[in-house]
Amino acid sequence: MNDKILYLRLPCNPIFPIGVVYLADHIQKQFPNISQKIFDFGTVAPLDYAQALDRCIDAFQPTLLVFSWRDIQIYAPVGGRGGNPLQNAFEFYHGKNPFIKLRGALGSLKVFTGYYGELWRNMGLIKRGLRRARRYQPGARLVVGGGAVSVFYEQLQQMLPQGTIVSVGEGETLLTKLLKGEDILTERCYVVGENQPRERLIHEQPTPLEKTACNYDYIASIWSEFDYYFQEDDFYIGVQTKRGCPHNCCYCIYTVVEGKQVRVNPSDEVVAEMRQLYDRGIRNFWFTDAQFIPARKFIDDAIALLEKILDSGMNDIHWAAYIRADNLNPRLCDLMVKTGMNYFEIGITSGSQSLVRKMRMGYNLRTVLENCRDLKRAGFNDLVSVNYSFNVIDETYDTIRETIAYHRELENIFGADKVEPAIFFIGLQPHTHLEGYAFAHNILKPGYNPMSLMPWTARKLLWNPEPLGSFFGEVCLQAWRQNPQDFGREVLNILETRLGRAELSQALRAPITATVG
Repeated sequence: MNDKILYLRLPCNPIFPIGVVYLADHIQKQFPNISQKIFDFGTVAPLDYAQALDRCIDAFQPTLLVFSWRDIQIYAPVGGRGGNPLQNAFEFYHGKNPFIKLRGALGSLKVFTGYYGELWRNMGLIKRGLRRARRYQPGARLVVGGGAVSVFYEQLQQMLPQGTIVSVGEGETLLTKLLKGEDILTERCYVVGENQPRERLIHEQPTPLEKTACNYDYIASIWSEFDYYFQEDDFYIGVQTKRGCPHNCCYCIYTVVEGKQVRVNPSDEVVAEMRQLYDRGIRNFWFTDAQFIPARKFIDDAIALLEKILDSGMNDIHWAAYIRADNLNPRLCDLMVKTGMNYFEIGITSGSQSLVRKMRMGYNLRTVLENCRDLKRAGFNDLVSVNYSFNVIDETYDTIRETIAYHRELENIFGADKVEPAIFFIGLQPHTHLEGYAFAHNILKPGYNPMSLMPWTARKLLWNPEPLGSFFGEVCLQAWRQNPQDFGREVLNILETRLGRAELSQALRAPITATVG
């Protein structure tokens, strides 16, 4: 077999490219004699992208190019694309001072041009890479996948070269079949110009895969910039302990991209993978699962893994993850602290149980508080980030007061300086229950372009509808004026000053009502 595979991770934030690493590892185990190489644009200066790509292809002359595209969606309360997209949008849509509105318009224009510039740049790199490879290998093929592609696979077919294999979700079995010459169209993919993506393609379940420890000696041999992410002590290197998410949160795309069937990686293999990184000097690990403990039935798996980490002698590590805190128990809390968990994120969306139910999130907020108290008693004294998405379906001033009460109780448990509220406004994504809700309520029409950043579309996709949209816009603008370095805490302080705080017992009540979708 003479295939030569070049994996190319398109530019994104400096995050360890675990997707292409795991793909290359899987293929090496299936086809030990195939030549592979990893090229990560994240380690290249932007002005050198094209030339570095050319040099890599000239030297390696691949027969198969596999591009990984991680990011397209841009709505977040953080910097990027030349500024803060959320702040720019709120200044433009909700600013009352004409100069602030103008600043928001100019900032939004910068984001707009940056966004489309990145789309065109990435498409240019994909097409350039394919053209260059075909100088040496006229039959060179192209696969494009990754998180962004899995969400926007329907729209990207208009932009990608004819014959491109578009991969949705996991790519291991697709590449295996492609290299064996087997039919690939039973996998979650389609070929641009040859067939249309199947209806609800993304909702099909991925092929189960037994995951073994990544061979990092091999990865280092095919990736010349491998040590780039090991140079700074603050990098968290990704390790995956499971795939899949069984939940139905109305706005989340993970459950369809990864599939609802949770597939747990053997704990011995996870620890063996961590040990390889540990021996290379890594001490910070991020468990990249959609949720580290997605449901109570997986508590025993998490306990078994943490016990093996504890027994491994890697006693000076730190780790972090997304965690459903309703799935903790005292033994698990004790192990989390002993194995070095120093940060975790919980995405509760709202501190109002009634809204949590309407969002189909499956949380019991009272249980979350009880388990957080167990975690504190176990000795956890580090940072917890709590994600709130205000103005979700049926948000009212009363539910805002309930969220404030709930957040203050988390501060009582961990300490106000240890609880970091991250304020998000949902970026509506295709293939979610929230999209269906938007169709049903004539907020969006079928056939809209979810990749569009035109103002009339972007305002709907950045989910902050009236009647509370203007109120939240005003609050957020005030928070950016007063304390931009601590935006989340400032938002909550302003909301409490304006609206007051409910009794905690009110936040934890939830009458039975209809959910979204």
